[in-house]
Amino acid sequence: MVNKTIVIDDAEPLLLYGLDDSYLKKIEAGFPGTQIVARGNTIRLEGASSEVDQIERIVEELVSVLDRNKSLTDNDVETVLALFQKNPGSTSEDVDQATNKEYILRTPTGETIAAKTSNQKTLVLTAKKSDIVFAIGPAGTGKTYTAVALAVSALKERSVKKIVLCRPAVEAGEQLGFLPGNFKDKVDPYLHPLYDALGDMIPREKLAIHLSQNTVEIVPLAYMRGRTLNNSFVILDEAQNATTQQMKMFLTRLGRNSRAIVTGDVTQIDLGRKVKSGLVEAARILEGVDGIEFVYFDQNDVVRHKLVKEIIAAYERNDSQHS
Repeated sequence: MVNKTIVIDDAEPLLLYGLDDSYLKKIEAGFPGTQIVARGNTIRLEGASSEVDQIERIVEELVSVLDRNKSLTDNDVETVLALFQKNPGSTSEDVDQATNKEYILRTPTGETIAAKTSNQKTLVLTAKKSDIVFAIGPAGTGKTYTAVALAVSALKERSVKKIVLCRPAVEAGEQLGFLPGNFKDKVDPYLHPLYDALGDMIPREKLAIHLSQNTVEIVPLAYMRGRTLNNSFVILDEAQNATTQQMKMFLTRLGRNSRAIVTGDVTQIDLGRKVKSGLVEAARILEGVDGIEFVYFDQNDVVRHKLVKEIIAAYERNDSQHS
């Protein structure tokens, strides 16, 4: 038998312990040979060494859940308790997955990536049940970042063997032909947002290996022609700048056990005036097709600087006045 005292510094004891210490009593009942006594912000544990260590881990994880959700429920406590009883070696990532439906993955720095807005949550849930999902909405709403996180999570869980990220190489007012270097040098700037997102989610050394082995590919949309992608998670970003023919070409690349997310903002089309946006056409043609879902984002989903939301609203008002 051992004794151990835990000091709670990062949580409100009343929220952590539950009314009349009900949460602690649930944990104590799960380890019949132990005793848990709470006084203020300290918890005294007594029991077999292995069980005391398990209870300490459970309390630590419940503190994390409380910090993330700003509350703790009976279901949270029962879920974490059952998780550690089934697998004493459970990790913080296991707890996140079990207690947070919006959870996507944990970054190399230990931070949790989870859906933050209602439409991000819809995208996460929709992408888990539909093979092709369109995420359409203004800049700064986390469409691309959420999609890349879902792809990385699928690769980590080995539900796919490959990630393919692509973008149309279309100028946003700049002239591609005047940029220095070969074609790869010219299109790389268009792909940097995808590199940036991946860099947040995969350790640099491991990402370099994935890229060298083509487990992760970041390519211009033009490079997708003629390919069939099996066991892959495919993302088309900035899809408003794909033509109708390119969009059809992209969507027909999917092979066995593959999934796709298409992201874009129909208010930022950089194609020529007489060229139809493949994203706009796809939203019209594919609406109602079984297995294809559309998630629409708006200014309430903006997760960048607070002024981004105001900028989007101002432009929407201007467009309405001139339409």
